[in-house]
Order: sequence, then C-alpha cells, then structure tokens
Amino acid sequence: MSRRGWLLFAVMSLIWGIPYLLIRVAVRQLSPADLVFMRTAPAALILLPLAAARGELRPVVKRWALVVVYTAVEIAVPWLLLTRAEKTLTSSLSSLLVATVPLIGAAVARVTGATERLGLRRLAGLGVGLAGVAALVGIDVHGANLGAIGEVLLVAAGYAIGPLLISRTLSDLPPLGVVAASVTITAAAYAPVMAIAPPTRISGETVAAVAGLALICTALAFVLFFILIAEVGPVRATVITYVNPAVAVVLGVILLGEPFTLGIGVGFSLVVVGSVLATRRGQPPGAPVVSPRDPRSAEAAASATSR
Repeated sequence: MSRRGWLLFAVMSLIWGIPYLLIRVAVRQLSPADLVFMRTAPAALILLPLAAARGELRPVVKRWALVVVYTAVEIAVPWLLLTRAEKTLTSSLSSLLVATVPLIGAAVARVTGATERLGLRRLAGLGVGLAGVAALVGIDVHGANLGAIGEVLLVAAGYAIGPLLISRTLSDLPPLGVVAASVTITAAAYAPVMAIAPPTRISGETVAAVAGLALICTALAFVLFFILIAEVGPVRATVITYVNPAVAVVLGVILLGEPFTLGIGVGFSLVVVGSVLATRRGQPPGAPVVSPRDPRSAEAAASATSR
C-alpha cells in the first residue's frame, strides 16, 4: 500500500473511531431523534450538491424505493438505536458491540446464500467472535443495560444487512449518490420530530460534538473513504472496520474517563480475531485483484457506514 494509502487509512480509522465518543457527549443534552437529524442535515447539504454536480443522483432517483429500504436498514434506524443505547452504555462498549458486524454479516450471507458454505475456519471464527461478545456482556454488563445491548446488536445487524442489499440490488449505482440520498432521506424523516420538540439549551460542548459528527464523521468521512477505495481498493479499505473499535476504546478511556475493563480487553481481542477468521476468503494463486472501480466499492462504503 502506498504512503498516501496508509495516510488515508490512518485518517479514516480515526474519523470513524470517534463517533461513539461524540454521540456519548451529545446525548447528554439532545434526544436521539434530534441528534440523528442534526448529524444528517448538514451532511446532506454538503453531499447532495456534490453528488448532483458529479451526475450521481439521477440513477439513484430512478431506484428510490430500494434506496429508501437501504437507508432505513443502514442509517435511519441504526443511528437512532445507537444514540438511544449510548444514553446508558459507554462509548467503548458500544463500539465493541458494533464490531460484531463482520460476524453477523458472515452469518447473514451464508443463510441467504450470498456466499459459499462455512468451512471450519469460518465456523471457528464465528465461535470465537461470539465468545468475545459473551465476554463483553458477561463481565461488563448489568441487567439494567440489557435493553441497550440489544439495541446495539440490532445496529450491528443493520450494518451487516446494508452491504448485502447494496451488493444484490444497488451495486451498479454510484456510491456517493447512494450515500447523499440516504443522509438526505434520513434528515427529512427526522425533521418533523425536531420541529415539534426542538432542543432549548445546548452547550458549546454539545454543538462541537454535533458539528464533528455531521461535518467530519459523516460528510468528510464519506468523501475521504471513496478516495481511499480508489487508492487501495474496496477490500483493503474495509479493514478499518477492525481498527475503529480500538480507536473508540482509547478515546473513551482517555477523554471520557471510561474504565478499561477485563471484559473490554478479552472481548475486543476475541471479536477481532473471530471477525478476521469468519470473513477471510482464501484466494487462489493468480486470482484477479478487485478493482477500485468494481461495483463492490459501493458494498465497501456500505460496510463502513457509521460509524
């Protein structure tokens, strides 16, 4: 990978590792629905004109119904559930539970026939990953937080299903057009809630957190991610999925004073190892390398949304 590729990879790993911290800060004063709107509306104002200028919206509009379904599964519902969950869960634990996305994705792909049968390595990976989740929940979670745990696992399920929808129904559409349309649809869906009960008092800290989520973790992140895909290819680009949780844990411990527990240490290690084993594909000698312009670049974008 080139020096430029490594730089983009490092920047994206940081950018998509900080949303959990910023959400945890913002939900102290904002309702989950308000925060989702305030995150997506500014991003839509940036991404929509950019996609339109590049001619990437017209194909998306023609498939609007499928794009709405994808939006609900990948952004609109998961971002609300994640925000709700972080009212009670630490940003560290939330990020590690979301790290189960590759595990859920591997299982969903197998059940729906989107991939070949699970071999011993993948089955072992799923087992190790589930053991990691069990360690996280069993060691760190109290009964009062079980509902929030369920919400985050639903978030991970949405993030896992989203790329499958992309690969099966929307892979021929321009990725930036899909993302721009999705954040715009999400903002429009939550606008009435924001209008009915707008927040009355917002501190400077909350404003900064929302601005970071909207401008850096959403608008800028997707633009940079597409550049990363063009530089290193969609397969390598999605490796940031394994790095984001580590960034989130470090930031939560350092900036929010969240504890680094035994459950986090054991669970994170097992989830990452399990994800790598469950999703790694053997590639025979001479197999073609995925092109950055391959339709799977849209799937790569979907798989890293989020965060």
